Amino acid sequence: MSAAPTPASRAMTVPDFRAARLRNEKLAVITAYDYTSARLADAAGVDAILVGDSLGMVVQGHPTSLPVTLRDIIYHTRCVVRGVRRALVIADLPFLTYQVSPRQAIRSAGRLMKEAGAHAVKLEGGARMAETIRRIVAAGIPVMGHVGLTPQSVHLLGGFKVQRDEPQLLADIRAVEAAGAFAVVIESVPADVGGRLTQAVSIPTIGIGAGVGCDGQVLVFHDMMGLFADFKPKFVKRYAELGAQVASAVETYCREVRDGSFPGPEHSFR
Repeated sequence: MSAAPTPASRAMTVPDFRAARLRNEKLAVITAYDYTSARLADAAGVDAILVGDSLGMVVQGHPTSLPVTLRDIIYHTRCVVRGVRRALVIADLPFLTYQVSPRQAIRSAGRLMKEAGAHAVKLEGGARMAETIRRIVAAGIPVMGHVGLTPQSVHLLGGFKVQRDEPQLLADIRAVEAAGAFAVVIESVPADVGGRLTQAVSIPTIGIGAGVGCDGQVLVFHDMMGLFADFKPKFVKRYAELGAQVASAVETYCREVRDGSFPGPEHSFR
């Protein structure tokens, strides 16, 4: 009889994710968009991988996430799922794939589960999206909420700005919890506010620029690895500077190709 899987190797589930807060265990989440990044992050022990619509900026080169389509998220989620053995995979619902009606939202969320293999979906918005969250959850699809700075509303908010309206933030996060979300991302709020928002609900909070008081943190893979230099938010810590290393490696390759030192005998067939 085989031994039971250890917590480090057993696949993370939505109930496991929720239970982490009860055990006072911090949750490490990474946003990634491809098989290789997902495989590396999963092997390193992250609890969840978010396939974010930020791929519009990081991968596609757009100034915002608004052009990202459901088809884009499905494609990238499929890639991520292939690289994961343990982490929970959560896929973003992109702009205008859930705001029109709860029925549209259920259909879009269902496609991310059925076609892409996501374990859960994430959508932006607080009190105004509560009924939509409730309807998706009622269809059997786990939902992660997202309050604070909501990038799909960047034009309404006047840019990527810190959100400081604490009464509204409290109303939003409580509405998300009451609607049945299993967790919620809090983005770009003052650290003390992030802590109070976390204490106001019983579901895990995942901070990105929301302080250490949240139950977990999320960073974009390309940001934390120093691969994306177009936009450098204050809340990003660069754990490596791979962009500079990649540039140096490519320069060396170009030089060796041009001077004839590559390929050498060890790289050639006989």
